[in-house]
Amino acid sequence: MELSIILVFIIIGVSILLFITELFPVDKISFFIIVALVLLQLTTPEEAVSGFANPATITVLALMILAVGLEENGVIQLLSDGIKKLKILPLILLTPAFMIISASISAFISTTAVVIIFIKIITRLSEKYGFSSSRLLMPVSFAGILGGSCTLMGTSTNLIVNAIAKKQGIEAFSFFEFSLYGITFFIIGLIIMTFASRFLPKNKKRNLSSDYKIESYVFTVKVTEDSPLIGERFGEIEFLNQEDSKLLKLIRNNRVINDPGKYIKLMDKDNLVLMSNLDNFQSFMKENGFVLNEKRQRQQLENIGKIDGDKDLTYIETLILPGSNLIGKTLKSLRRMSFEGAFPIAIKKRRNLRNTQERLLRKNIEDINLKPGDRVLLEMQEHKISDLYNIENIAILNEHEFKPNVSKSKRLLALLILLSVITLAATSVITILTASLVGVSAMLLTNIIQLESVYQKVNWQIIFLLAGMIPLGVAMTNSGADIWLSNHLLNIMSNQDPTIVLGLLFGITIILSGVISNNATAIIMTPIAIAVASGLNLDIKPFLLAVMFGSNFSFFTPVGYQTNTLIYGTGAYKFKHFLIIGGILSITLWIVGTLLLSSKL
Repeated sequence: MELSIILVFIIIGVSILLFITELFPVDKISFFIIVALVLLQLTTPEEAVSGFANPATITVLALMILAVGLEENGVIQLLSDGIKKLKILPLILLTPAFMIISASISAFISTTAVVIIFIKIITRLSEKYGFSSSRLLMPVSFAGILGGSCTLMGTSTNLIVNAIAKKQGIEAFSFFEFSLYGITFFIIGLIIMTFASRFLPKNKKRNLSSDYKIESYVFTVKVTEDSPLIGERFGEIEFLNQEDSKLLKLIRNNRVINDPGKYIKLMDKDNLVLMSNLDNFQSFMKENGFVLNEKRQRQQLENIGKIDGDKDLTYIETLILPGSNLIGKTLKSLRRMSFEGAFPIAIKKRRNLRNTQERLLRKNIEDINLKPGDRVLLEMQEHKISDLYNIENIAILNEHEFKPNVSKSKRLLALLILLSVITLAATSVITILTASLVGVSAMLLTNIIQLESVYQKVNWQIIFLLAGMIPLGVAMTNSGADIWLSNHLLNIMSNQDPTIVLGLLFGITIILSGVISNNATAIIMTPIAIAVASGLNLDIKPFLLAVMFGSNFSFFTPVGYQTNTLIYGTGAYKFKHFLIIGGILSITLWIVGTLLLSSKL
């Protein structure tokens, strides 16, 4: 094996490990890949940055901009209002109804955007009508993925596979070429998830204190000279030995003592950093003559300065979405920001492989970085909730609704532009890329959308992911890694039935998509699929479809597709729910898909 091939496999292996462990954001990992490819001379500098100009990347960006235009002009809200009318249906019918709508819209609009709408709607309806949102969120997420697989513009994965195939001289897919397969897969998913929804967990009774660990709220207090506790050891102070209270630091004479021992005596002018719930803390302050640290008190007053007293104060639950500028921020840094009159109380992390309970307890809750799927609890006045919509890429999960003030003519024009883009692309009058760019231009010319909104609301992480991973496919071709791998696969499969070969490729793609992003999986597996099919003198398109569908069918883990990650942090799910229910769906679709696609060989 040549050194260049070994280096390509090392980069792929390290990339997969980083995607799984989430040590870095996906856009940062992609940038590292670009640099590594250039430094190791696996691609030229021009090839390394070619992903930014790739038709698939530009098409995805244009479609994201169209989605922003639809959202800002009330089209998404209009869909949302229509969907909420389905609340009159019983839960057994609500599941397939929501799945059909989710899949239908996802065939033409970003799946992530669609599922975000449903998260808001389902959360509100479940609180109002008392049913479990977890019974609906997973079916809706899976339906969105399946719906996006039905058309060429339904998901970025389809566009990537098509772009790589075209670059290698293979005939491009038409808009609806594989829609019949996609609809068949959706019907199977609809049946399985309607039945499986009965076995999904019920939401636990919501308790903001336990849900958000409000007891972990951190205060800094100063000991006054008349405190009755002066001279007592920390181990003897009852408040500090309660289960929901903890002394984190002692600051004495400008010296910081982390986790002070229980035999240290309390002294006048000591500053204590405490972790406690709000009620216990307030009573502790009143009874023992402590005051908030002046500096800390001034900082808090600055943060909540927009709140006029405590009238109508309420807790607002927000979900951090991909592309939010709050990603990477900490609770400490949020409190320093202008937060539209809201005061951040606490953070609840979505669960992943790195967020074990022990790890979160070891780290100060104020220093934990936000990621997509995390939730932030805010305190603010009810009448100012609509101000939160000035913060980009967060979803507000509460019963208060905000309806943008948009004229009907703009809403109609935005919808007309979307339908025109779909029609032009579907009829092959022009390519999807051209149609999307024309649609974006039309929105800009008619002032339906402003570029400032585009810069803020587009999920640039996806763009960088595509731009970084596409050159990795170029490096596989340059080094011959795809040919080397396909030759070894051919040696193993040379005497096998083509259906078996197709099934193995399909299965490997599904497994890989469960641990890294669907886009990265498509970029890695598409050159291999082309090489295997060419080596066996078989029709290439069934193999490309196997990669296309397999990359999307990441149902058995919550990390392979963004929508699964979002519902994992919102619903009452455990990893086993994805592994069992998503696993059954993945295996079923793998078997059916292999049989259907092999009929074209």
